[in-house]
Amino acid sequence: MVKPKALIVAPSFQSFILQDLKALSEKYDLTINHYNWKKKELAPIYLIRQFFHLLVNVPQSRFIIIHFGGYWSFFPTLLGKVFGKPSYIILHGTDCASIPELNYGSLRIPLLKFFCKFSYDWATLLLPVSSSLVRHSNEFYRQTPPLSSGFAHHFPELKTPYQIIPNGFEVEFWKTPSGNQRKEGSFLAVLSAEQYILKGVDLIVELAKRFPENTFKIAGFDKPIRQQNPSPNLEFLGKLSPSAMRSAYQQSSFYFQLSVFEGFGCALCEAMLSGCIPIVSSVNELPHIVGNFGYILGKRDSNQLEKIIRKALSSPPSAEDRIAVRQRIESLFPFEYRKKRLLEVLPK
Repeated sequence: MVKPKALIVAPSFQSFILQDLKALSEKYDLTINHYNWKKKELAPIYLIRQFFHLLVNVPQSRFIIIHFGGYWSFFPTLLGKVFGKPSYIILHGTDCASIPELNYGSLRIPLLKFFCKFSYDWATLLLPVSSSLVRHSNEFYRQTPPLSSGFAHHFPELKTPYQIIPNGFEVEFWKTPSGNQRKEGSFLAVLSAEQYILKGVDLIVELAKRFPENTFKIAGFDKPIRQQNPSPNLEFLGKLSPSAMRSAYQQSSFYFQLSVFEGFGCALCEAMLSGCIPIVSSVNELPHIVGNFGYILGKRDSNQLEKIIRKALSSPPSAEDRIAVRQRIESLFPFEYRKKRLLEVLPK
């Protein structure tokens, strides 16, 4: 039986995008459009190349799926309307945010915001991974004014319908084997070098000084230049493979997600599936993911965070606590649920 063709536009291939591709390939014959859009000086060339690639492939496709709004979503949604092909933009976070002081968010750049605006307007359906990407406001980072985000906040006249489909996870991959030796009182965070303030590395650096008897690890990048003399109990692990990342989760007692903004929190869910007790900021979807199974920091304040750490260390989590943390993610975000929801909205 011949599979119907589908066109996928992706600027990058994070694990959550690869999962979607694997699931969709079971039912559709996928054509993938990808360029290295991080090379901004080449964006005009990529747009020309993309236009002609799409001109050939859009008419042959049943539909178009675009990961993230950006320069790369403009022509797919435009040609989707021209050729009568439905287009879907999966919104992940940065495409719904503008935080100029932290150099974060696609919508802080006027030209990129222009491309996103028309892409979102021309799309058949928007598929944000969390409700906070529709409209959200919080005072974690600043109080006057609060930090507001979401495509409905930035584009209040937008009429395109949307449907929230959360990220999902292969729960068995992150399962901790019995007899695992976890170091109590150890802390882990996962982020990239560009997210130093955005995800609270400065807070973790300060904590390491205040808790010299505990260990703090940061995965995702090597020791930054600004950290010439980090505390001896603070270690930068660099980029890790999925299996090495799983091992790092399984060795850690607590997991930090101290973000100023977080579209969803994939690493948080992986850590919880691995039995880590979460300590998160009160932004976006993070409090909902954690529920009553972790700690929530209400303000971006190192003294408040210190109080939370002392409370967490004074009552070490039990094996039952770690099982409960894992079961929360198992029940809320299994990948099979995302796969089912995604296939339901696509043309049959």
